[in-house]
This record gives sequence, C-alpha cells and structure tokens, in this order.
Amino acid sequence: MKRLPKPLQNILPIAIVVVTVILFVYLFATHPEYRHTLATTNPWILILVGVLYAVLMLCSNWVYDITLRLCGERLSRRENILLTCYSTIVNYFGPLQSGPGVRAAYVKQKRNVKYRDYTMASLVYYAIYAVISAIFILVGSGTHWLIALTLLGIVCISSTSILYFAYKRIVRSGQTSKFRVTPRLGIELTLATLSQLSIVALIYAVELRAVHTGVDFTRAVVYGGAANFSLFVSLTPGAIGFREAFLEFSRQLHHIPTSGILAASVIDRSVYVAFLGALFVLTLGLHLGDRFNRKPTNKSVAIDD
Repeated sequence: MKRLPKPLQNILPIAIVVVTVILFVYLFATHPEYRHTLATTNPWILILVGVLYAVLMLCSNWVYDITLRLCGERLSRRENILLTCYSTIVNYFGPLQSGPGVRAAYVKQKRNVKYRDYTMASLVYYAIYAVISAIFILVGSGTHWLIALTLLGIVCISSTSILYFAYKRIVRSGQTSKFRVTPRLGIELTLATLSQLSIVALIYAVELRAVHTGVDFTRAVVYGGAANFSLFVSLTPGAIGFREAFLEFSRQLHHIPTSGILAASVIDRSVYVAFLGALFVLTLGLHLGDRFNRKPTNKSVAIDD
C-alpha cells in the first residue's frame, strides 16, 4: 500500500481530532439534554473518571508490552508509552480497530516484527479479553446464568479454534517465527487484561452511580462485560452507537434502564474525548521536545526521523 506524503501524515491526525471535537460540540449544541446531564454531574465525578482513564492507560501499556514480548521483542518504557498514547488516540478517532494496525506497523518498522506474528499475539490478547468479558457477564447474570454460560462456551470454543488454526498455518508455512506463548507470559497477559477490564468496570460503576443511584459494582461488571463485546463489531469511532446498542440488548442481564445507559454514555464519552485531547497535546509536546533535543555529534550523521 502506498504511503501518504509526509506533510499529510503530520496534518491528518490533527485534522481528525479537530473534526471530532467540532462534531462533539455540535452534538451538545443541538441536544440540550446532554448539556443538562453534564451540568448536573458532580465535577469531582468527572475528575475521578479522568483519573481512572489514566490508570487504564497504564494497564493498556502493560498489555501491549506483553503482546510484543510474545513476538520475542520489547520496546523501551518511554517508547512503549508513546506508542500506547498514539494508538489509543487513533483507535478512538479512526474507524474499526485502527490502534492494533498502528502498533503492528510501528513494531514492523522499528523491530522488524512480522505482521503475522503480531497478529497472532493480538489474537491471543483478544481471546483472553473476550473470555474475561464473558465471565464478567456470567458473574452477575442471576437468573440468566444459562445465557451467559452459553456465551462463555461459544467464546472459549471460537477463540481456541481461531488460535489453533492460525498457529497451524504458521507451522505448515515453514517460515521462521518468533511468536511463542510461554506459561509465564500467558499468565501475565491474563492478569494485565483482567486489570484493564476491571478498571473499565470501575469507570462504568462510577458513571452509572452518578446518573442512576443504587447501581452496585456487580451490575457494573455485567454492564462492562456486555459493553466490551461491542469492540469486535465497532465500525464507528469509539464504537459510538454500537456500544449503546449492545447495552440496550443486554438490559435483562444488567438491569440498567435506557435513560441510565444514555446518561452514563454522555459522561463517559465527554470525559474520554477530553482525556484524549489532553493526551494528544502531551504526546505532541513530548515528540516535539525529542526533536528539539536531538543534537547530531557530526554533520555527516543522519538524524533519525
């Protein structure tokens, strides 16, 4: 695939962020009920959600570090954090799941990690992600435990099958591969993913309690488990519309009314867009700082851009 001209590569991310902010401003300008939701929410709740999203970033950074180690490579801590920031921004503002593509392209260029190996590592992560999400639904499903258990079985069987056939294809191809899943890395990735999804459930619990009193953490866990599955079919930035649809269809499991789902979603997306905006400014500042601080030791030495 032909690469975009470098000036366009630099301008495009900024343009996407600006357009998205304009759309959010337009959305709030034309829907007074959304403004009312934010205006009546305790500011400390909004700050707490923002802090939790910062913690979630650290968990995601841990996950991505392990994913790359499954491919036999590793980035420095600073480089991995910056890559996590960039891919998180792209993943939200871009269509489909753009973040994994950004990370795969980066580690291919910087560490020569094969796309096939990184895809396999990502599939392992998403399989664990899906299983834990299904368990979350099972934990608080109550009288609907049979539905949740069936979902868990389907997820486990399908995830195992996909990984098995993908790995067999690598073996049959006879090509060299650094991809390996050791027990230690498997356990560490499971713990990192569990931490990541637990923080997500905690964020939902805080948002739901702000708009719908009486929501306990168990219901928020089920709510989070259902919302997590929208990740796999999201065609819009941030799975807008798809997540809400998943939560509406799963109301029998988490028992959150439609009004609560929409109000919590307004808080969640507003805080997250503000968080990503701050993250974008921070990463841009760090990137520019790195460029200004580069001092070639010799005029003949090329500056790595």
